[in-house]
Amino acid sequence: MDWPTFIQSISNAVILGSIYATVAVGLALAFGVMQMANFAHGEFFMAGAYVVYVFYAIGGMPFPAAVLSAFPIVAALGIVTERFIFRPTRGNVLAGFMATAGVAFVLQVIVGQVWGVGLMRSVPTPYMGAAEILGAKVSWQRLLILPATVTMVGGLWFFLHKVRLGKGLRACAQDVEAASLQGININKMTALSMAISGGFAGIAGALMAPINAVTPYMGHSIIVTAFIVVIVGGMASIEGSILAAFILGFIHTFVTTIFDAVLATMVGVAFMAVILVVKPSGLLGRARV
Repeated sequence: MDWPTFIQSISNAVILGSIYATVAVGLALAFGVMQMANFAHGEFFMAGAYVVYVFYAIGGMPFPAAVLSAFPIVAALGIVTERFIFRPTRGNVLAGFMATAGVAFVLQVIVGQVWGVGLMRSVPTPYMGAAEILGAKVSWQRLLILPATVTMVGGLWFFLHKVRLGKGLRACAQDVEAASLQGININKMTALSMAISGGFAGIAGALMAPINAVTPYMGHSIIVTAFIVVIVGGMASIEGSILAAFILGFIHTFVTTIFDAVLATMVGVAFMAVILVVKPSGLLGRARV
């Protein structure tokens, strides 16, 4: 591997890790509060991409405004999912997981019926050109993802540690019963966690819309990777998810560059297996007694 290729791979790995982190952080937050996995999280990612396609590619809205619009729209989808899927199945992890699998298929069918099945929608690149970094060129469109991720994750950290509602979310993630005894409204917290989770996935999909083909099934690969990231990092650990996201980003990028994408996926799964053998709670997860 020559020097430009090495630098290019590093930049690609950081950007890929940023996308993984944006998607996985929301998934980890929702799991920490509800103790239930959302299989439709990949479709939230897809929904964010279609928001940009409709508002920017078709409607002519400025790209930044279209990306920001994805947050409240997909957050609302997360709230609806919490109210009608997770709240009735609270305490039954399998039922919630299977119900959200159904939600994923329903969303795919709806999008397919409206915009076509098997048709890839192209979103024009709003920021042409590339930045040169130590001999490697990185497109401005991809480079935009890193500061967006830093801003979102930094904002989430501030919300969780400095804002009362955020502290309530952290309390629910640590111990739901104790939080309830302190007067925290659990229904309100679970709805808020799903809103944030959906919004983060929507922003990630929106940012990737000009880079990847927009299809009803684009959430398939991202949800598998997001679950691997969350499991490796620790199921309820946001910090662990961020760390695991960048580790997986580097693994996938370099293995794909040197070998191929199939082997990269296999190495990622093998890495997850090794971590779970060595530390079953994940990299930064807390062991449960």
